[in-house]
Amino acid sequence: MASSSLFFFFFFVLFAAAAAAASPNPNGYMHLRFYNHERILGSGPDATVVYAVERTSSTSGAGFGNVIVYDNLLRVGVETDSPIIGRNQGMGVGSSLAENSGLTNFQLVFTAGQYNGSSLSLQGLFPVAPLGTVFERTITGGTGKFRLARGYLLTTEVRATNTTLTGQLDAYITFR
Repeated sequence: MASSSLFFFFFFVLFAAAAAAASPNPNGYMHLRFYNHERILGSGPDATVVYAVERTSSTSGAGFGNVIVYDNLLRVGVETDSPIIGRNQGMGVGSSLAENSGLTNFQLVFTAGQYNGSSLSLQGLFPVAPLGTVFERTITGGTGKFRLARGYLLTTEVRATNTTLTGQLDAYITFR
């Protein structure tokens, strides 16, 4: 009886140690900040956002029923020459009759740095709002170092020109 209790205790300690080692930090929580660099519609052949379907005309692209596909750069900083750490790849659908938001479903795919080969899956509303507005989307999962990730992403558009839009992305991630 004592040997089975000792075995159970040993197994539990091993399991707890393995679970702690799998988490990126002892609290199972992490905060990451990076920047989404987007070349907007109409900015030429190197635009990273395109219409897949334009059901209604809209200056923001978020017209009800419109489908938008994008493949944007993720960078370490707001500057256009800061190091590239990955891509923001996904799609959005104009889901508001008032044309003030769209539903997005996308992946943050990391191609450099300590998270190279990992990704985060996200979804949520993207409002058409003034520069500086903060909005939130859900982290629904991940791969690699983000396996079993949950949390939320806060996005703030910090810079806009006629051809580019730069957003600050703050990911707050927990692990099961």
